Amino acid sequence: MSLPTTVSTPGMPEQITIYEVGPRDGLQNEKSVIPAGIKAEFVRRLVAAGLNTVEVTSFVPPSWIPQLADAAEVMESLGELGRQRTRPVLVPNQRGLDNALEAGARAVAIFGSATETFARKNLNRTIAESIDMFAPVVQRAQEDKVWVRAYVSMCFGDPWEGPVPIAQVVDVCGRLMDLGCDELSIGDTIGVGTPGHVSRLLEALDSQGIATYRTAVHFHDTYGQALSNTLTALRHGVRTVDASAGGLGGCPYAKSATGNLATEDLVWACRGLGIETGVDLDALVATSIWMAEQLGRPSPSAVVRALAGATSTERTPTVES
Repeated sequence: MSLPTTVSTPGMPEQITIYEVGPRDGLQNEKSVIPAGIKAEFVRRLVAAGLNTVEVTSFVPPSWIPQLADAAEVMESLGELGRQRTRPVLVPNQRGLDNALEAGARAVAIFGSATETFARKNLNRTIAESIDMFAPVVQRAQEDKVWVRAYVSMCFGDPWEGPVPIAQVVDVCGRLMDLGCDELSIGDTIGVGTPGHVSRLLEALDSQGIATYRTAVHFHDTYGQALSNTLTALRHGVRTVDASAGGLGGCPYAKSATGNLATEDLVWACRGLGIETGVDLDALVATSIWMAEQLGRPSPSAVVRALAGATSTERTPTVES
């Protein structure tokens, strides 16, 4: 396949970590339930393509997200591949942590909200109540030497409350990180953020002692801003980016939240900027094409569509008369 010309840009990092969320965030909003064996194979293919950090599944009540009710089965299918600190699973509370630890998880993620409305819709609790719920989860995880990530949703806008004040986002992020989490992921759940907003929020977090090297970004591409927002974050020192193979994903509690930043689109941009990701783009594209076949629809990733089309053209030469 053709690749972009590499032109290194001052201010950009030499390498980044891609935190792959496809198997969890990418599949949680599917209308049909994907078999556990397919989910486990998805994880294996992603790891084989060079994505070392892959969020595997979610140990939430089946009534919340039926598509991920088979979390224990997926973990059992993965075996040792799933029992690593680079294979996080989502947990909402102590019961979820119990189930995750029983399945062998060595890394977990909790998920908070920057707004009261979404906190109630997502967790049926206020922000304060959700943080109280997370506190013993983080404490127990620390005691068991389990790595912990804190997600914060609705950091740039909320479909019910509108624009979210930066000070409000920083306050919630600080309270979660004060619990002892290892990493923070700020989420643009409905994709309304723009580069200037990203810069201002990262500066505010840094001024409150939440360093960019501990901060990841999680952008949705509702308005086509995910990649530009990500590149802005990289210029500000962020070195971990959430992305979903094939651009899969959405939020079951926010209908305006469309797909995540496509991992392939991110890798393509990083190749052009000379940023190392460790990802084999050919293998990743093949994986996303395979998963699209399992889902019965084409991948929303621009790079996947372009490279799949190029491959098809190469394999079917034009016959001139």
